Amino acid sequence: MLRSGVLKEAAANRALEVIERSARTQSQLIEDLLDIARITSGKLALDSSLIDLVLVVQAAVDGVQLSADAKNIQVVSQLSSATVLGDADRLQQVVWNLLSNAIKFTPAGGRVEVTLSVIENYAQLRVSDTGKGIRADLLPYIFDRFHQGDSTSVKANQGLGLGLSIVRHLVELHAGTVEADSPGEGQGSTMTLKLPLVALPQKLTSAINLKTIALAAPLNASTDIVPSLEGLHVLVVEDRIDTRELLAFVLESYGAEVLTVASARSAIVAMKENPGRYDVLISDIGMPEEDGYFLIREVRALAAEAGGEIPAVALTAYASDKERERAIEAGFQRHISKPVQPLQLALMVANLAGRF
Repeated sequence: MLRSGVLKEAAANRALEVIERSARTQSQLIEDLLDIARITSGKLALDSSLIDLVLVVQAAVDGVQLSADAKNIQVVSQLSSATVLGDADRLQQVVWNLLSNAIKFTPAGGRVEVTLSVIENYAQLRVSDTGKGIRADLLPYIFDRFHQGDSTSVKANQGLGLGLSIVRHLVELHAGTVEADSPGEGQGSTMTLKLPLVALPQKLTSAINLKTIALAAPLNASTDIVPSLEGLHVLVVEDRIDTRELLAFVLESYGAEVLTVASARSAIVAMKENPGRYDVLISDIGMPEEDGYFLIREVRALAAEAGGEIPAVALTAYASDKERERAIEAGFQRHISKPVQPLQLALMVANLAGRF
């Protein structure tokens, strides 16, 4: 319908909204199924670091704001700084799930309250809503896999009943707890998450906040927190044209000059033609003919003045810990799994180029 060119602007915009919403729903269902597979096989690993939980929670709140606005639901947050040891991506996933559930089961015009506080030696996050509530007989099973409060064929809310099960497993991996409470049907519910605190020297706070922002910030986060990429030359190696164009667009929007090529051999030619020109190399791993491992070995074989010591990022769909270790051992400085957040990519390039 879009390609026909006969749709009016309003209809075309509506079509794009349907495509985007459907793609996001499908993506979320697939991610949930993959997470459950990793959990049951014991292969879900955390990339832990010291993080300020307030930034993770705020990013999740920003991520659900549009959904709340669509139902005229007021989201009120009261957040205090709390340093924990954890995986920022996974913790944001936990908070996003809790907030999404609260919004999903709260009728239009309702209210969701998010409170992050420090109590004794743990950080406590409470997500309360004025929604449909949970029956007392269902409370003990709310975090069970594939559990759904409404399992009829005419249920109003879609899903596989995996979100809260994933939340529980992720929280337990962080040595925390999560509990559900509700006075009953029609009286709202409260999810309470507790994570152990980590004592943090004041001088480390800014560095930790910057790393947390890189991992947890939403797509539309301000560019003010990213050191300028002006003057940096980035070489991007990716065989898929759509991904090449996206990476170039993202980095150029932060001020970098980007050259994109479709193969490892083209990247080697570019570096030899302009020795020492490029400040950062970003390469896919899985490519036809020669892969990213071949490329990084060839690059490291070059003399320093020819670019052999260029900082390099492996940007790949191969996201396991084993693949991460293999990439680092091959000569990459960083390993990032697809899809990458634009802000995370920009901060990574700035860091490797010595901008902070």
